[in-house]
This record gives sequence, C-alpha cells and structure tokens, in this order.
Amino acid sequence: MKGRISHSIETPSGKNSGYENFPVGSFLLPATLRPHVAIFYKFARTIDDIADNPNLDPNEKVHRLDGFEKAIIGTEKNNPLFETGHLMRESLKECQIQPKYCVDLISAFKQDAIKLRYKNWDDLMSYCSLSAAPVGRYLLDLHGGSKDGYGPSDALCKALQVINHIQDCQDDFNKLNRVYLPLDWMAAERISFEVLSKNYSIPGLRRVVFRLLDATEDLMQEARKLPSGLNDLRLSMESGAIIRIADRLIQKLRKDDPLVRRVELNKSEYFSCVSIGAISGFFQ
Repeated sequence: MKGRISHSIETPSGKNSGYENFPVGSFLLPATLRPHVAIFYKFARTIDDIADNPNLDPNEKVHRLDGFEKAIIGTEKNNPLFETGHLMRESLKECQIQPKYCVDLISAFKQDAIKLRYKNWDDLMSYCSLSAAPVGRYLLDLHGGSKDGYGPSDALCKALQVINHIQDCQDDFNKLNRVYLPLDWMAAERISFEVLSKNYSIPGLRRVVFRLLDATEDLMQEARKLPSGLNDLRLSMESGAIIRIADRLIQKLRKDDPLVRRVELNKSEYFSCVSIGAISGFFQ
C-alpha cells in the first residue's frame, strides 16, 4: 500500500554535525564553499533521518524519499514540503555539480527502509558505494577534483561508514532491526543477531568486529593517498584530519566494546587528530 505524504515530511532526529565522526564544513574549507557544504549536509541528514525513523513504515519512508528525489532532479520544483531538496538542487546548479550524488544517497536510504541484512562484505560495500562514496565525490567535485580520481576518496568514505556501523550496531538492531555486520561472518562464529542486544560483546561478536576493522584498515591504505592527490590545499588539510580521526577510531574500537558504550573520540582526542591531520595534509 502506497504511503501518504503528511504535512511533516522531515523527521529531525536531533543529530547534527557534532554527532559526526568528521568535521562538517569546518574552517579548513574555503569560506565561499562552506554554505554549499552546509546545504549538502542538511540534505543528507534530512533523508537519513527519514530512513532511520522507527515510527515510519517502509512504504512511507520510500514515498517521502521519492519526493526528495523529484525535488533534486527537478521534476517537482514547487512543493514547499521538500524545501531542503529544492535548496540542494539550486546549490548543485550553482556549483555545476551533477545530481547523481544526491540521487545515490536517496537510493541508499530507500534501501535502508527495506533491507535489514547484508550477506557478506561485498554486499556491504555495494551499499557503501551509495551511502558513503557520493559524499566524498561531491566534495571532490566542489573543490576541483583529484589527480588520483575518486578511488582514495571512495575508500575513506566507505571506511568511515563501516566505523559508524560498528559504533551504532546495537542501536541499529534494537531500534530498527537493522544489521550491517556481514551475515556470513556472523554465521562463521555461530552467533545470532540477538547478541547485539546484550550489554557487552561476546567473544564471537568481538571477532566479527575485528574482521570488520581489518577490512576497514585495508580501505584506509587506499584512503591515505587522498590528501596528496587533491587540487585544493584546504581540502587536503581537511582530508588529512579525517584520515587521522578514522585511524584513531579504529584503534579505539579494537580496544573498547561498542555494546558497553558508544566508542567515540573525546574532545582532546578529536582536536589532536584535527590539528595533526591538517598539518599532515598541508605538507602532502
């Protein structure tokens, strides 16, 4: 049954840029581009919040996301309920960036509405190609691209996505019955999804997390090439900071249990990573 769009299309979760693992539109980026980055972040957060709202059924989620897709590609330009999408479309037009990145994000969140399990690592990476890689590609295009193409950026964005999946694995299962941990790795450890509801990780789950972190480390090997290939120095500094943050989070997730508490950087760790990473990016 097709859902009906209500007068409250957006469902803000209360999450903002402070929730993210990485700086969003920080002072490191050119001042003239930060407003566009802010519009892109608001758009991405808006559609993500719809996909993650436990009070909406899958049909309603997809229907609302369809509305944002129409706003992005311009088949619907006047509906005020999709104002965030209209602002994003105008920003893309002004910056001469293709709408595909936003459409891919919408496709990822439609998938979130109806797909709750991932059979293996490759299946998860296919999802990340829609949910994470477009963010980096948008930023690259906005800042003049890279001599190395999109590969290092894709790798970094996918790594950040997997890190976030590990951080939020308990909430995703308890609130949405959604599990990003690969089914075949869970089966190899002979553990069920219900272990995600415990207040600590059993050994088998820890081994699955370590496999995810090992695979994420492989992505980071490619991601570390990113700063040196970028054509914009300020984006090189920002990417250097993000790489440092990702490396530190991987270290912490190997040590700390995400079922005991959300594993994240404290303020001192965060600013240390940003400072050291930005300097590293400057000298790439």
